[in-house]
Amino acid sequence: MEYEGLLDGLLAVSRSAGEVVRQDWSGAREITKKGRIDLVTQTDMRVEELLREKLGALLPEAAFYGEESSDGKGPGELAWIVDPVDGTTNFAHSIPFVAVSVALWADGRPVLAAVNAPMLDELYHAARGRGAFCNGAPMRVSDCAKLVDGIVATGFPYAIERYVDRILAHMRRMLLATQGVRRPGAAAIDMAFVAAGRYDGFYEYGLKPWDTAAGWLLVEEAGGRVSSMDAAKPYLLGAENILASNGLLHEALSEILRKDLEPGRPG
Repeated sequence: MEYEGLLDGLLAVSRSAGEVVRQDWSGAREITKKGRIDLVTQTDMRVEELLREKLGALLPEAAFYGEESSDGKGPGELAWIVDPVDGTTNFAHSIPFVAVSVALWADGRPVLAAVNAPMLDELYHAARGRGAFCNGAPMRVSDCAKLVDGIVATGFPYAIERYVDRILAHMRRMLLATQGVRRPGAAAIDMAFVAAGRYDGFYEYGLKPWDTAAGWLLVEEAGGRVSSMDAAKPYLLGAENILASNGLLHEALSEILRKDLEPGRPG
């Protein structure tokens, strides 16, 4: 695989970024707001600058598409897609579900991925066609084949007012159909947990490319499936909604979610 030789460098950069999160964990948070519930901290900015510098040195020809510095036009043909602190609200409240998420985007798909959850001491990675790993050990999605035995995760978007009715309808259906629903507040970790077989599925509205690019590859390389909430439609980077699963529960989860998709909106 053309970019596989960059993997060791990517993991080293991810570890360095995770150390910045660790260093700032016990200090005072400098928090500003991008929206009513959309926070940004100095740590977000510090980590993104570190990633910009080190990933730029690793692959100079790649663009840099980060949460705090994207131009809104998409990553282009070759780019690092970066969320410096996925779970900023968690970080602001010292909740350890926080991750540095990095994916290399090439040929219209993620080809390398690293999700470092430093406060959990877990570093996930994947390379297209080479499998998915947690702390160097291979990981696979679960073999859960019945919804009633499954644990699913979800998240709540910053644009909560737009989606709240659908979210509540989905939540009711999921609670009645599954063993339980979790909401840790960091999509990259949610998708990594699907890849690791801890969750059997994950769905959410309103995510951005930096929220999903790395987790998307982790799930697929661990043997899972990623699509729109309507399983008949592929997931497109930056689409309005996403469904990731172990594959076995994908159609059943999609059936629940499709019932509440807003008519006329892409599924």
